[in-house]
Order: sequence, then structure tokens, then C-alpha cells
Amino acid sequence: MERLQKSIIAKDLEKKMVLLTGPRQVGKTTLAKSLVVPWPNLEYFNWDAQDDRKIMLKQRWSRKSSLVILDEFHKLKNWKTRLKGVYDTEGILPRILVTGSARLDLYRRGGDSLAGRYFLHRLYPFSVKELKDRSRPEEILEQLMALGGFPEPLFSQSEQVAKRWRKQHLERILREDIQDLEPVRDVNSLLLLVDLLRERAGSQISYASLSEDLQVSPNTIKDWIQKLEHMYVLFLVTPYHHNLARAILKEPKIYFYDCGAVEGDSGAKLENAVAVCLRKWLHFLEDSEGKTTQLHYVRDKEKREVDFLVMIDRRIELLIEVKMSETNPSSSLLYFHERLKPHESIQLVKEVKQALTARGISILPAANWLADLAV
Repeated sequence: MERLQKSIIAKDLEKKMVLLTGPRQVGKTTLAKSLVVPWPNLEYFNWDAQDDRKIMLKQRWSRKSSLVILDEFHKLKNWKTRLKGVYDTEGILPRILVTGSARLDLYRRGGDSLAGRYFLHRLYPFSVKELKDRSRPEEILEQLMALGGFPEPLFSQSEQVAKRWRKQHLERILREDIQDLEPVRDVNSLLLLVDLLRERAGSQISYASLSEDLQVSPNTIKDWIQKLEHMYVLFLVTPYHHNLARAILKEPKIYFYDCGAVEGDSGAKLENAVAVCLRKWLHFLEDSEGKTTQLHYVRDKEKREVDFLVMIDRRIELLIEVKMSETNPSSSLLYFHERLKPHESIQLVKEVKQALTARGISILPAANWLADLAV
């Protein structure tokens, strides 16, 4: 299954280095190695392999290669300075693609000595768009809700396999990755926090409530959630409050990159799947077109709420409400549509078959709309 970023990454490699980041086991190495099609004499090195590590340490890869893939190269101290030296003295050839998970993204942002020398691409789980040639969009959305969009559990088509993969995947992140980057002593409590958050996907997070459940301070909860965000386990969607007189600053909502991790009703699973597709799409616009994007939710003092507000280049493009079957426009969506004047207001409905319009609101089949996004 070819990822939609591949052609853009190939073009970017003709101009600069490329850094490819994203969640663990999302398919970064597979995507990188698939570039053998345009460049059959590529070389692949993994920092975790002893022989490869020696070559990476001394920068002894062949200069006649068309592409050099450096997997987990950021584990080497001063890796950015080393790459900068290679790039500045030798130029663009051989092309260089650096892959890694959360640590690559964090280390990249910490004192960016590579500025101007690379393009960043973020690879996320499979979306409805990427899979629409395999099956009907409605069936794909069901699969993403049940199994998540990570390749191994998704293509297994087995909930049992997905559960076993999910357990190992999470424990490896919490017991290895986080400990390497941002150590946590109480890993068992962190695992319990993830279990509690699975039941709260799409809900506002109460740090005070979670701190009572786990018997730690609210600041510790915030710190742990930030670590989980850094590790691409989950992401936060913050409230929108600009130009909204009666808005209230509330805690963020939480969503999982792995939709299959959500423990809740079908509505929560659907909302999480939409959130992941939206985040993937917006970051694709940033990485491929240089746009500025933001993803928020909207809520005011009267508790009127809309699931998602999408901003592109500082303009409100979309208000999106997610429903399982309700085709009457949400009263909150109608209210904020009038006041915020987005380019379009949409009610995505999973169980509707055809598009409708009511009072200026587009009522759309959720799966079809997601299948038409850029990624």
C-alpha cells in the first residue's frame, strides 16, 4: 500500500534533506525503502544495527548512492551538526532521508542547526483517503474505528491481533521510548492513566479528576500527558476563544492516534477517527504546502459546543460537528455558524447516504467526505 506522501517526499529529496517522523510502527521505514523504485541503488542504515552504526558514526556511506536512508540517526550525539557538515561540504548528493519517531521531532526542534537544509514530513496512520481503492469508504471507516490505522493491526483484519499488537506497542513506548527521552519512575501509573484516557477520548480532560484517580498531583498528570503527546500516543485539541465574547478557557480534548485504542461508544470512536484524519490532513498541508493550520473545538459559557474548528492561514475554514445518525443540523453548529462566519459548516454523519443542505449547513456522509481529503 503506497503512502500518498511518497511522491512529494521524492521531489523534496531533489532539493534538500528530508526528515520523516511519526508514531512508532506507523510505516516510516517501509515508506523510505519504497523509494527504491525511483532510486534502485539506495542504501539503508539503522542505528540499532551494530554494523550500520559504525558506518553512520563515520559517515562512510557510499557517495555514489542515489539515496541514503539513516534510520534512528538522531540517537547519535550531535547528529544535526554532523549532517550539517555533510550537507554543507558535499551538497545534496547523495540524497539523505532521516527517519525516526518522537525523539527525532523533539531533537529537531531543540536548537535547529539544520534550519534551511531540510524538509519535514510527518507520517500518520492510514486514512480513509489512502485506503479507498481497497474497499468502500464506509467499510474503511468501520475498520479504522475498530482496528485503528496502524498497518499491522489494520491489515491483520483481526481484533484479537490488534489487541495483542496494541498492548506490546504501548508498553514498548512507555517502558523504552519514554525512559530514553523523558524518564518516568511510575510506569504502572502511566499505563493506568492511558487506560483512563481511553474512556475519555473526545472529552475535555479534567486534570484534577485524573489526579484524584491516580493519587498524584495535577501537574504530574499534565506532565505525563505531555510526554504521551511527545511520544505520538495521543494529541490534544484546544478550545478556540478568539472573537468569541462568551467563550471560556477550558481544558483540551484528547484523542488517540490509534483509533482502536478508544474505549467508548461508537460516537466516541467515530469522533476520534475524524480527529486523526483532520490532524493528518492539516499537517500534510503544513509539510507539503507551507500553510499554517490549527485544529480546535468550540465551547461557550452556555455549553454550546462544536467538535472541530479548522483554521488555515489564520482563517476559519471549517466548523465540523460529528454525528452517528442525526441529520437535523446541530443547534450549536447553527449558532456558531452565524457568529464565526466560517468558509463552510459541516455536519458529518456516519449513517447518512447522501449529502443534504439545511439552513446553510452541509449534512454529509462522513466516510465520503473523509475519502476526499488530500491524505
